[in-house]
Amino acid sequence: MNKRELLKKVKADEGLTVEEIIEYQKIVKPEKHVYGKYGNLALEYLKEYNVGKYWSLAGQLPEYLHNVDKQADRLYMTMYNKLSKSERFKKTGDFIKDLQMETEKQKLIEEEILNELVYID
Repeated sequence: MNKRELLKKVKADEGLTVEEIIEYQKIVKPEKHVYGKYGNLALEYLKEYNVGKYWSLAGQLPEYLHNVDKQADRLYMTMYNKLSKSERFKKTGDFIKDLQMETEKQKLIEEEILNELVYID
């Protein structure tokens, strides 16, 4: 059976033999999606702890995970700018103290992103 006949058989929703399925998988490769840090974390969370939502998002999962990444980027920039202006995180000129404040600021932002966008039910 050639490629065209096999694809026609699949479109007609006819039953496929094991050999035909293997051949079909070689012809039509699944689309790979690349997500950012928070999209991947959300995907793992859904697979492990919220399977119902994972299955309900089946057709829209790539869009959902890309959206998580976009929202995380926006939230990070917004919070970073806001926290940078606060008195608590003003630069002191002491490298070690400034580095500690920067690390603390990033941890606060990370925690907020995880709680608001990634680990939701």
